Amino acid sequence: MATTAQPPTTPNDYSSVTKTLDLLAPRWSVWVLMTLSSQPLRYAEIKPRLPWLADGQLHPRLRHLTNAEVVERTEYAPRHVTYGLTGRGAELLPVLAVIASWGDTYLEKQLVTSKAIGELEPERIPPAQNIDDTITLIAPRHATPILMTLQARGRASAKVLATEAMPGYGLTAVYKPLDRLVADGLVAVTGSGDFQLSASGQALAPVFQAIATWAVLPSAGADPLRRPGTAPSQTRSGTWATTPTRLPAPAIPAASSAGPALATTPPPGGPAWKSSDLFSHQIPARPITPAGGPRR
Repeated sequence: MATTAQPPTTPNDYSSVTKTLDLLAPRWSVWVLMTLSSQPLRYAEIKPRLPWLADGQLHPRLRHLTNAEVVERTEYAPRHVTYGLTGRGAELLPVLAVIASWGDTYLEKQLVTSKAIGELEPERIPPAQNIDDTITLIAPRHATPILMTLQARGRASAKVLATEAMPGYGLTAVYKPLDRLVADGLVAVTGSGDFQLSASGQALAPVFQAIATWAVLPSAGADPLRRPGTAPSQTRSGTWATTPTRLPAPAIPAASSAGPALATTPPPGGPAWKSSDLFSHQIPARPITPAGGPRR
């Protein structure tokens, strides 16, 4: 029987989490953010770290993240532009670590032969791929409100979910997103025909909490959140300004390996990112058919 008590979550909670997922969902956005996680880089330094992006794909991602105020574009001279995380973008890194941890724990993995011991073991997935694949499951329209409603209620009928998670829609509209969440292994159908979260769906609670907390942080322009070493907002060149305020050019960063700069101290319980983690193997195709757990 469906629970009747009103859940503590509100449409504003759903909206803040959904908007953050919309920010992260465009493919390669997370990879760009993690590549910039240690220091500002020039375009020519970012491109080799994301070699699979075709020409013309990196600029749209940088523009998207700059417009969202999580990446800052600073022009020091006509041909010397750097991209780095704003304070708001830096505060997003612990959120990404929580998402990566869930993906590493709950998303399906193929078994591969270990080079060390010669036995089958789960393949090692880069954190950025775990984040991308997790977002692919929870970012589709109406998925987050349904999952958060079930987290608050424990279980609910389709009618309750349609009313609370999809206000303004008819009852029949809730079945398509519900069917997808069931197929993805995040929601289960009870014997009475109600819906409840699976174990992996319940484990998404820290993910939604981390996203919701980030969403209500002060704006990126606030000094307490500004990433040390980045130019203050009043000296920004603007997103794509043609006559920007230019700053003295900093020293050219020393040549680095093809691996991206990553945060190496994730929050407790998060994945231990190392400089080689982001691109540890060839990038697999986006989500495939499920095999045991939520599909990747």
